[in-house]
Amino acid sequence: MNYLPVRIGVLGLALLAGLAAPTTAGGAEADVSATVEEQRLDRAAPQEILRRSGFDAVAPELGRALSKARSYAQAERIVVREGARLWARAVDRVQGRAPARGDLSRDDDRPLYWARLGMTREVRGWEPGFDLNDRQRVALIGKLEQASRGQDSLRYPAHGSRGKDVKRILVTGFDPFTLDRDVRISNPSGATALALDGTVIQTADGPARIETAVFPVRWQDFADGTVERTLRRQLPRVDLFATVSQGRVGRFDIERTNGAWRGGFPDNDNIGRTETIPVADPATQPQWTSTTLPYADIVAANTGRFPVYDNTSVTEIPAGGTEAVVRPQGPTAGSTARAGGGGNYLSNEIAYRATLLRDRLGLGSLPGGHVHTPVLQFGAGNTDPTTGAVTDPEFVRNRLDIVAQVRAIVTVAVTGSTV
Repeated sequence: MNYLPVRIGVLGLALLAGLAAPTTAGGAEADVSATVEEQRLDRAAPQEILRRSGFDAVAPELGRALSKARSYAQAERIVVREGARLWARAVDRVQGRAPARGDLSRDDDRPLYWARLGMTREVRGWEPGFDLNDRQRVALIGKLEQASRGQDSLRYPAHGSRGKDVKRILVTGFDPFTLDRDVRISNPSGATALALDGTVIQTADGPARIETAVFPVRWQDFADGTVERTLRRQLPRVDLFATVSQGRVGRFDIERTNGAWRGGFPDNDNIGRTETIPVADPATQPQWTSTTLPYADIVAANTGRFPVYDNTSVTEIPAGGTEAVVRPQGPTAGSTARAGGGGNYLSNEIAYRATLLRDRLGLGSLPGGHVHTPVLQFGAGNTDPTTGAVTDPEFVRNRLDIVAQVRAIVTVAVTGSTV
């Protein structure tokens, strides 16, 4: 892959290697054929995951609902309703509020991912009894994506007699990725989002409510402003935010610095982008943004079985130079970014966009930044992606431990923050 050396494992490279000017799907005629990402649905492992979780009926249910739509407005209401229902169902399954409907462990994030792709593919192939152009179809898919990712259902207690002492935390996760390497892959950050959404943690300063959302592993969605659209209204209202993704093997990292560079590694549609991260008002775009999470407190705390590091390393082209170099202690003055601490993929980009949005909104003291989890690994005897099982006890244990440790890290962070 086109990635500069940042001392990480092979799978960690993928998601390590993240303010856009919002655009609309209506700028040009859109391609409504099934995407590369959707085409993976037909493989055996995704079908098994859907069947063993009871989520195999989700896409057909959407199809039946859409068959009753007699206008675009009705179709829009249907996709928003069904998308929100999928998100709620996935959260309820993980958090134990609904029947498991299958033998797949409750903590699994993959049913949400594959069921959503089934739904978007359903919309692409739908033939309504009224005129629907490609732009409208893509707009429906966009509404479905937002609703089924929890992006438009972030709710916090109102300030007042009941809510005034409850802190507000925002946590984001990602879809599975590198699926052509192993289509069975789960993403612990997505599992974390499902496990923490709507939960309340007890801190030394009182209760804190966590709300979550999940983002796609697609360059174009980020260029189209999905991060800013979701976070712009929320950041002024929260006490802390943490973007979370899967990173290196066997360790957590609190990424100190984020870089304004896309390294080109292919996304879930097998599209690469090598360029400066596209943002609104590029004339004022910084090369670097920084975490405001209390990293020293987090690293010092006993949060779980995986070690946690304060990662200060970046890759830069020094001022006046032409070659990229690794800087273990962070960027130097006037340098050009080639990789943040979290690399130059979409995990770095979401951290860069979220912290840039924080700064542009005048919220520089708001604690926020990026947490990289360990790579979620299958058991030692289940490493062959072509013949291996879609789950095993070690895989489940690793995911549960990572999720629990993210929860502990967030608890430390909100207690150690200065807000």
